[in-house]
Amino acid sequence: MQGLGRLLIYAGVFVAILGVCVLAAEKSGLPLGRLPGDFSWHGKRSVVYFPFTTSLLLSAILSFLFYLLSRLRR
Repeated sequence: MQGLGRLLIYAGVFVAILGVCVLAAEKSGLPLGRLPGDFSWHGKRSVVYFPFTTSLLLSAILSFLFYLLSRLRR
């Protein structure tokens, strides 16, 4: 059970850091979620939103960061 507790603490710290990064991106004027290619459909009573381009951009950035981290650990 001690391993599960540590995992939950690390996950919580990671989510908190991610939240701070998102807030910093909003304050800096980065249009995350409003890039060209982010889809939104507005119906009469519903809104469907999928940030396709933002997802691709964040995936590429995270892949590059994890690649750099793996290279530094060798």
